[in-house]
Amino acid sequence: MVPTSERRFIKLNFATIIVTLLVVLAGGIVRSTGSGMGCPDWPKCFDQYIPPTSAKQLPADYKEKYVAQRVKKNERFAKTLDKLGKKELADAIRHDQSILQPEDFNVANTWTEYLNRLTGAVTGFFLIGVAICSFTYKKTAKRLIWLSILNLFVVVFQAWLGSIVVSTNLLQWVVTVHMLLALVILAILVYTYNYAKQLRKEEVVIISKVVWLKLIILAAILVSVIQIVLGTEVREAVDMISKNLLNNERGSWVSKTGSIFVYHRDMAILVAILNVFIYKIVMEKFGGKATELQVGNSIVIVLIIQVLSGILLSNFALPPYAQAIHILFSTVLFTLQFYLYLLVYRTSTYNQ
Repeated sequence: MVPTSERRFIKLNFATIIVTLLVVLAGGIVRSTGSGMGCPDWPKCFDQYIPPTSAKQLPADYKEKYVAQRVKKNERFAKTLDKLGKKELADAIRHDQSILQPEDFNVANTWTEYLNRLTGAVTGFFLIGVAICSFTYKKTAKRLIWLSILNLFVVVFQAWLGSIVVSTNLLQWVVTVHMLLALVILAILVYTYNYAKQLRKEEVVIISKVVWLKLIILAAILVSVIQIVLGTEVREAVDMISKNLLNNERGSWVSKTGSIFVYHRDMAILVAILNVFIYKIVMEKFGGKATELQVGNSIVIVLIIQVLSGILLSNFALPPYAQAIHILFSTVLFTLQFYLYLLVYRTSTYNQ
């Protein structure tokens, strides 16, 4: 029998994974609608906990005010980079003229970004709950406690980095790191979820002589992460093109992205091949209602959605809804792959 406190931890952990994925979806909507600078300050939005609905509610000099705040915050960030030996990155931030360009108030963009922040705040509370509930394992699996607390530190750093994303006017490498940290948070949650579920299992079936399957899944995870990074670079290229064209000629944006889009497309083919190959092996090794097979089926479904959304993006002028779906399911794919990796070699030593 699994104690109630442990069942509570497992359920809350799973719910937190879902909520974290919703944050990724919200971030995808922000990116696809160009709402990233909808709130020019952080953590408040236009110095308010509930943002304005009209420009009349803002002071006349609000543009100059928030530009000055960004410059001040970026100077502190640049000094930190200097101390870390990243002088070139620091100088690039100091001399980035786009930071000096004020954003016009747009109520739709403001509330889109604000709702994204609210979703992030809810996730933070869920992670606090997971950390508190993890203390039920203080005698049996202390690593669950340490990992859950570690995730709190990661999400605090992620929140701070979100403020840097705003102050640097969506600087590409900062956005990329912001996305990768979301994957770290998900990976820790998936690990603690799986670890807690396996603790009470008395007997574990170990797949024999397929070490290479584990390596292939690891390779698929690595390729998926690279693909996500390439996707953020494609998004950055599209943003630059749309700005240069004053948001016109949308149908030509993809063709103007150059080689980065080609790399992203070719990597997508590799992602598909690896995951189909993994699914074939999983079907051969697992049957019935095995969790591994269920996860494998889910990966195939997510892969199909990814392919279809990619086709929509490249052939139908980057529809915003397809962008949000594409970002979400690339993260879902990573999450499922990592879970499958943890399932493949389950052992009876989880409680050590």
